[in-house]
Formats: sequence, structure tokens, C-alpha cells
Amino acid sequence: MPSRNSWLSWKALAIIGLGMATASPLALDPDNVTTGKSRYRSVSNSVRATTKWKPSVGDTWQIVLQAPIKIKKTMSPDVQIWSLDMYDNSAATFKALHDAGKKVVCYFSAGSWEDWRDDAGQFNEADLGKVMDGWPNERWLDTRTANVRNIMKKRIAYAAKKGCDAIDADNVDGYGNDTGKKLSKANSIDYVKFLAQTAASYKMSMGMKNGADIVSKVVGLVDFAVVEQCVEYEECDSYQPYIKAGKPVFLIEYPPSPDDMSTEAVEETCPPSVKGSSTYGFTTVIKNLNLDGYVRYCGQTQTYTTSTQRK
Repeated sequence: MPSRNSWLSWKALAIIGLGMATASPLALDPDNVTTGKSRYRSVSNSVRATTKWKPSVGDTWQIVLQAPIKIKKTMSPDVQIWSLDMYDNSAATFKALHDAGKKVVCYFSAGSWEDWRDDAGQFNEADLGKVMDGWPNERWLDTRTANVRNIMKKRIAYAAKKGCDAIDADNVDGYGNDTGKKLSKANSIDYVKFLAQTAASYKMSMGMKNGADIVSKVVGLVDFAVVEQCVEYEECDSYQPYIKAGKPVFLIEYPPSPDDMSTEAVEETCPPSVKGSSTYGFTTVIKNLNLDGYVRYCGQTQTYTTSTQRK
């Protein structure tokens, strides 16, 4: 989904300082794991968290949003955190990852109306802003309205019931876009506070997506950041307050041809993660723009592809 100046909004980069990522054995039968189809499904067997999990600086991760992942006895890459679409993946998938000792960050758009979602009809016309540039089936939301916030409460409750450990609520930085609703930075900060407090009430953490201009105001509200293309846009310094606060920054970069990068291109995408550098402490992944199963990690020549299912 689009977000601020970037018209993307999911991606992931290589983990700076990441050790070798390998295949991870999962003790389960993959035939028993099914996938959702962007629907609110029964999740009565899920277990709600009793304590709030928070990721740590340096945690390894993979993000796949193009399609639901396939659970296999051997998962690739072997990472601590999986960032996945909340609707497309089933509660059984989340449980399988939990059984393997992994954590699940659930992605959904909190700042845009998507015409294919089951709850699309719950939004009022007054809630909807302009069509998102590059995304004809989405419109910006007026995140100040009571109706929008009530719908997001339901989505967060669903995430908790489904077994998500954290939420990645996208498109919350409408102030930097032509939304048609004249959203301000103060509006975005207030909305992030609302989402984070709601998630915390269900013992889930929340990540801030992008929002370089309001980092100082939200770093104390959220538990981590998911950042896209800060190397490309030369704004990584803006996100260092998260690291200083002991909160991880998960960075995603989208080079033109990630699987065919020259040594020079890799060095440009993966600047040295040393103390004092703009990406110090960041967990960076290199992804295709469509956020499929492919991933490459800074500091490694090997690439990985997570198996996915057809929607």
C-alpha cells in the first residue's frame, strides 16, 4: 500500500549485521495448515496473548505480503519474526509459526479503504478521501472519524484473536499525501496513539510505518518501526531515535533488480552499519517491489525464497 512520498508500502530490507540465515525446521504437518482468502474467518482455537511481546534491536525477519505463505517442515529463511498479511494467512499458519518459536507481525492498512475487504461496506462516504496514487482500488481514510476508528478497533481485535503478536498498521502518515481530507501531522500522531493503545489493550505491540517527519512524536508511542527506502531517499538518520530508545528499525529497500545486483549496487543499498552511520542498528532486507517470497540480506551473497500459496 502507498505511504507518504513513497508509493509503496510493505517491503523489507536485509538485516545489517545479520548472521547467516538458514532453513528452519518446523515440527508440523504442512498438509494441516490452510490459508485464508482475505476474509474474517473463524479463529476460535487461537490463544490470546497474556503478555505483550516486543521485538528487540537486531531481531531477524522476513516480510511476505504478495500471497499467503506455505508452512513447511523446513522454512526458508530461518528468522525470528514473520511479517505477513493479517487476512490472507490463516490462524493455523500463525500457530504453526508460534509452535516453531517464531513471532508474527500482522499487516493491514489502517489509513486506506480497500474495496475488496469484507468490511469495506462499513465505511461511510464521509470517511473516504481521494483515490491513492497508483492504487485505483484504494482511497485515503479520514482517520479522525469515530466510524473509521471503530472499524480499526474491530480489526485489531481480530488480529489479537487470530494470534498476531504485533501489528504493522500501514498508511498512517496521510499528512504527507494528497488525501483530500487535509490531514495534519497532529492528526497522524493522534491516530498512531489510538492504534498503539488499542493494540496494547490486547497485549500486542505496534510498529510505525515510515513517518520520518513525526518520529520524535511517535517514538514513545510505538514499539518498533517499519521503514521503506530510507537509504534511497537519504533519510535514515531520521529514524535513529528508535535505536537510541532501544526499539528496532526494520528497513526495506527495493532496488531495481535485487537478484542481479552488482557489488557496487549492494554497497549502495547496504551502507556500513557501524556506530554513527545512518543505518546503525537497523535490520535491513532487500525485497522485490511486490513483496513476494524473495529476500536478500545485507552482508550475504545467498538469497532466499519463501514458498507461497495461490490466493
